[in-house]
Amino acid sequence: MKVTVYKASSREYLYVYVAEAVGLEKVPSALLAQFGDPTPVMTLDLKAGQQLARVCATDVISAVEDKGYYLQMPPVVG
Repeated sequence: MKVTVYKASSREYLYVYVAEAVGLEKVPSALLAQFGDPTPVMTLDLKAGQQLARVCATDVISAVEDKGYYLQMPPVVG
């Protein structure tokens, strides 16, 4: 599955993954409002079982297919 990753302008290390063909259409407007100005940072061709830096590609694929997006929150510090 080809996904585009957008970073938030409102918060460091906050990202949303969406299907490349659909873009941000399925991301709820309330979430986008908190996201600030989304900036595309990369496009990936994900395959089930693939490991990304902080998440498994299978989780991303599942969320994008079910909800239309995957939200990657900043790491918890402390």
